[in-house]
Amino acid sequence: MTATQPEPLTPEAATALLAALPTEVGPGLSEAELEAVESRYGFAFADDHRAFLKAGLPLGRPWPDWRDGDPHELRGRLDAPAEGVLFDVEHGFWYPGWGERPDDRQAALDFARERLLDVPQLVPVYAHRYLPAGRGQSGHPVLSVMQTDIIYYGNHLADYLRNEFGGSPSDLSRTRANVPFWSYFLGGNATPREAVVTTPHDPYAISADEAVDHLRMLAIEQRLGRIVGADQLIQAALVALTLTLDVDTPALRVLAGLTRSEEPLAQDLFVQVIDELDLAPVIPETQPAARWALVHWWLQLIANGNLNPVEGGSLIWYEGWDHLGRPAALRPIIGWKSEYDDWTPDYPLPRDTYKDRIIDEARALLNGPWPPVRRL
Repeated sequence: MTATQPEPLTPEAATALLAALPTEVGPGLSEAELEAVESRYGFAFADDHRAFLKAGLPLGRPWPDWRDGDPHELRGRLDAPAEGVLFDVEHGFWYPGWGERPDDRQAALDFARERLLDVPQLVPVYAHRYLPAGRGQSGHPVLSVMQTDIIYYGNHLADYLRNEFGGSPSDLSRTRANVPFWSYFLGGNATPREAVVTTPHDPYAISADEAVDHLRMLAIEQRLGRIVGADQLIQAALVALTLTLDVDTPALRVLAGLTRSEEPLAQDLFVQVIDELDLAPVIPETQPAARWALVHWWLQLIANGNLNPVEGGSLIWYEGWDHLGRPAALRPIIGWKSEYDDWTPDYPLPRDTYKDRIIDEARALLNGPWPPVRRL
């Protein structure tokens, strides 16, 4: 919660918030409709979320249509936060509260899936913005949720709506979440936030320069607090040694040869590799510069077919655009990613069209100045 608990959301305040939205607003949900939704999907709206929906129902993508929406699509949006955690578990993440991670990946996924059945339900407000469920709760911060990359997007529901749609920036410096499990990813005064996993991409280096650049990008990810697993470090070292003849240092050779039981040594060896290759001077010192460097890398991976454009679009959205002040030059990528997420069979274009548009936009950005400027 924020330091000062907000006043309960009144019908008048909710109506004013709805009137300021740049979207069509339908009649509010009746008490019977709200209860039907809660019964069907097995959760209860938080009090402020409930008051907002009783005053009016925002319509159009990507608002959840709790009255006439596709039940399968709504269930998917309710399941998305837990599914995102499972995706990151598959790629190396592990929640410390679950104890020791099983060695077998499938066993780890099965264990995590069972534990996630018990975590509080997050309910979509708009796109990837969520509020915790729970009757009797009000004033909880709105969360932006993309896998385990979870950040604050508003001190409470009204603050979020003014920030997202009214251009009124939120001061989130004193914001604290108090929802079990999900609060872990946000940090605060208790357990530090666990970072998201490293970029899920295919090996791509075919030259010494590309192999070294790959190692540099992994170091930049680490600098920004993203998890770079031992398997990724070992793979990058193997690629550098096997595909090129010009990248070879003592620590790199040891790193590339680590066995599974020796993986705990990978992080310290990687530090030595960075030192031996003298990469520290070319790793950006500031967060904005580091994020722009990663965005450029992600665009290259997308353009070259080494990174799924939808996953790449998510990375650029949540790890780049959001943290860089939402630069206008990246907005087309965000738009096509949003269209892909919101696609339904009644769209006039096939869903994969938006993947192609992300790829095209990535190539256009790479062919322009860097950092990019908005094209007319």
